[in-house]
Amino acid sequence: MDASLSPDQLSFPAVWRHPHLLDLERLTAAEILAILRTADELKTMTEGCRRKVPLLTGRTCANLFFENSTRTRNSFSLAAKRLGADTVEFSSSGSSVAKGETFVDTAKTIEAMGVDWVVTRHSTPGTPHLLARELGCCVLNAGDGPHEHPTQGLLDMLTILQHRIGSDWKSESADPEKVFAGMTVALVGDIAHSRTARSNLWGLRKLGAHVIICGPPTLVSHRWEELGFEVAHRLDEIVHRCDVLNLLRIQFERQKARPFPSVYEYAALYAMNGQRLRHAKPDILIMAPGPINRGVEITPEVADGPHSVILEQVTNGIAVRMASLWLLANAKDNADASTETLA
Repeated sequence: MDASLSPDQLSFPAVWRHPHLLDLERLTAAEILAILRTADELKTMTEGCRRKVPLLTGRTCANLFFENSTRTRNSFSLAAKRLGADTVEFSSSGSSVAKGETFVDTAKTIEAMGVDWVVTRHSTPGTPHLLARELGCCVLNAGDGPHEHPTQGLLDMLTILQHRIGSDWKSESADPEKVFAGMTVALVGDIAHSRTARSNLWGLRKLGAHVIICGPPTLVSHRWEELGFEVAHRLDEIVHRCDVLNLLRIQFERQKARPFPSVYEYAALYAMNGQRLRHAKPDILIMAPGPINRGVEITPEVADGPHSVILEQVTNGIAVRMASLWLLANAKDNADASTETLA
């Protein structure tokens, strides 16, 4: 879409009918592609997510984060502001939750202030799903424990599309289930504790990619093969086959026991470094959801090299979250209008 076009010319995809974004596992390929197309259009319309467009003026987005966050919280805030919405920032430390108020009561209190979306992050899987049942506003999952992180999976896929697929995926005639056909994407690292991995797994497979899950046996179970994913325990054996490597952080804070003898040993077997890069495809795409641990999952020469799109992922996070806020708000408006008509 040309940046000079009016925001009124952004078309709402008929396939999208959800007032909440809770996970990618239950979305169809067509619904996922609708978000990605909308994100791409909004990125262009806002000149790389830098310019404001008045699509959501008069609405309010509340960020309810019960875990630490830098990228996701700021990304959602910027996404809302880029579209003209206001934001409310909530932190569990020093809040009424610390005084004994329940999570749901806190969310209902925030909703009663007139918010249109609640963006939530919590250590307990299923928390956003609970809020979606209890609240009347739109709910977006910004990470629920090790379960899912849908907007992170979406921004990763948008980055791959923009770098490797050309423009065919933007056409309405494109088959959503074959957008990534013929592409091999490897997720490397702490799969056992990664919500980012799960959202990527469901999204990539629905759009037709071949997905390899790679990491130590203590973090990558062969049970994933039962769901149709390839499992590998040595990065050196698969790196030459991959079009994309997504390097996941080792989440020591979620581990009850050390899953490998030392960080040094992990880096020796799984870190993407210059030597491994020389065995990869010439146009391999290197990704990481962040925060990155330099020298553990990836070396500085690779993180800052020409194959890396790590910072572009951050920009695409704003685009995906703009699209999510806009789609959910319009879906809820349409559903409310239909209910009023039936009444």
